[in-house]
Amino acid sequence: MQITASTVSLTVDDVAASQRFFTTHLGYVEQAAADGFASLTRDDAAVDIVLLARGTEVLPGDQRDQRAAGLILAFTGAGIEDEEKRLRAEGVDITMPLHEEPWGERLFQIKDPNGVVIQFVEWTTPSDPA
Repeated sequence: MQITASTVSLTVDDVAASQRFFTTHLGYVEQAAADGFASLTRDDAAVDIVLLARGTEVLPGDQRDQRAAGLILAFTGAGIEDEEKRLRAEGVDITMPLHEEPWGERLFQIKDPNGVVIQFVEWTTPSDPA
């Protein structure tokens, strides 16, 4: 099989809230939507996102009531300082401020209205190579 795209499916309580967040603040556009479902994409290398309402019957019984938890949706790119400023100016709560790890990872985090953690990463030359 040749993989042609990657998609992450997130089970959330409020599909419309997450859909608005991703399209308003993160540049996603709707590919398809129905009650309790939205498929989002971007024109770059970002992973596509499917949002499913918690409890939906299309999921197997043991998955229906789970929420997207313990997951970090990470986007890697350049210029994350400007991205953090832009999101802050748009009123998005920065849940982990921009900082740099000793191994050369610059990052910050936000959360969507359903608590999905979104992390922005930029790699630099480590300040303290191990």
